[in-house]
Amino acid sequence: MTDASPRLRILHVFRAPLGGLFRHVLDLARGQAQRGHEVGIFCDSTTGGTRAEDVFAELANQLALGITRVPMSRYPSLTDAKAQMSAIALRARLAPDIVHCHGSKGGLYGRLPALLTPGRRYVTAYTPHGGSFNYKPGGTEHKVYMAVERLLEPATDMFLFESRFIAGRFEAYIGHVPKTDHRIVLNGISEPEFEPIDHSGATFDLVYLGELRSAKGIDTLIDALSLLKTRDRLTPRTLIVGSGPDEATLRALTVSRGIADQCVFEPPGPIRKALSRAHVMVVPSRAESLPYVILEAAAAAQPLVSTDVGGINEIYGPRHRDRLIATNDPVVLAGAIATILARPDAERAAEATDLARHVRENFQLDAMIDGVLTAYRDAMARRAGA
Repeated sequence: MTDASPRLRILHVFRAPLGGLFRHVLDLARGQAQRGHEVGIFCDSTTGGTRAEDVFAELANQLALGITRVPMSRYPSLTDAKAQMSAIALRARLAPDIVHCHGSKGGLYGRLPALLTPGRRYVTAYTPHGGSFNYKPGGTEHKVYMAVERLLEPATDMFLFESRFIAGRFEAYIGHVPKTDHRIVLNGISEPEFEPIDHSGATFDLVYLGELRSAKGIDTLIDALSLLKTRDRLTPRTLIVGSGPDEATLRALTVSRGIADQCVFEPPGPIRKALSRAHVMVVPSRAESLPYVILEAAAAAQPLVSTDVGGINEIYGPRHRDRLIATNDPVVLAGAIATILARPDAERAAEATDLARHVRENFQLDAMIDGVLTAYRDAMARRAGA
């Protein structure tokens, strides 16, 4: 696919090549390159592991502006100054038309120099991915992060929100809608990802996929499983796929709750393979933006139990959002798990297929890529006119 409009030079700036943010950038970079644009990536060199290295090796020949990786820290540190200087030098060398910043740290690296050069030629686009907007709202650190967001707003030519939820959080915490151009461009799923999952070989009842940290609510899932065992004499086999800082704590919790024998922990791997091994996916999260893992599972007609946080209700849509449950409540989660496991396979499959239909209608990859490119051009036209 080739874009008939003039070719653009696009640099994507973000921190960690991990999770949904990384998936989002990769989808955009590939799609933009396939449409004939010159694309580059600037990100952290200390995270992502072998998976990121493999992905970048596969992608390198497609990106005319290359892949530049330097050390970056998750939290504010002296490393920021070195990374910022590297980013400035790279922009000077590449002369991009678009600097697309992703996440709070990418937003800092891409927009702080732009704030000091109002007459710049390039356009800055910014996609928040939850991050600082979801980090301990009301706390001191959150207030500092929001102050930085207010400071950098004038350096932003285009806000590209991936969900209505994050757009709402911006307005709530910054105190107004963005003063510069802004629009919602929903994350999208590629056509092969709509192929329904085959569960004929499933040996687990439940699967959790994601990071192993407090915000994801896996402790609530463990408490719910314990409740099912003691109250209802139900012992669903559960596959927990992921990695993160709380893995040892969560493993110990399965032991103390008496359910270690029905829980299996495995490192991250291909999502469709993990989904095929269990009949139902459980999402016990306390905080999300617009999670790709749920988009992918819903598109593949995987039966789901999920909390109602972040933009998940946008994925579910009006026909299904009443199925979402409250977060932080093991009793409610246990009830939802017991109910869905008791339903006939055909009934679960029909419900999952209907949700997949909604996702297909609203979360297409091509629509996301084209929507972002249109936003770039609109921002460029305004900057040229100014």
